[in-house]
Amino acid sequence: MDEKSIKELVDQYLHISFSIERCGGSLIKGQLAEDLTNDQHYMLRYMNKVEVCTSTELAEVFDVKKSAITAIINRLWKKGLIQRSRDENDRRVVYLTLTNVGKELFDETERRIYELVGSFVKQFEQTEIEAFMRTYEKLNQMIIASKEAKVGE
Repeated sequence: MDEKSIKELVDQYLHISFSIERCGGSLIKGQLAEDLTNDQHYMLRYMNKVEVCTSTELAEVFDVKKSAITAIINRLWKKGLIQRSRDENDRRVVYLTLTNVGKELFDETERRIYELVGSFVKQFEQTEIEAFMRTYEKLNQMIIASKEAKVGE
């Protein structure tokens, strides 16, 4: 592939990626509770999946500094969406879990997001969806590998 073709594809990718992130993010945000940010939702989503985690784990998973996680966790705690509990053997370790209110809010939000995204997915043929997901996952794995290679340098 020549440089001009690569440049055009990169430009197209960046344009589409930006548009989907901006517009898609806005549509998803519209499905969240009024005072919940996308980042807070992703934290609740992760916590729902693993059930119990620590702020250090969240910082690693979301690839942000622990101070950023602490700010988000504090806001979620003040809203009554998560609870903190100390490890009985090591008081420095604090476990995070969803409260019943947090779980209910998360479940309702997920239901609305699934309805929204489902309305888009239904417009594609099964083969299109499968090909897209394989390609998107392949891109994800290449990005992760590239990031890990840079960390190892």
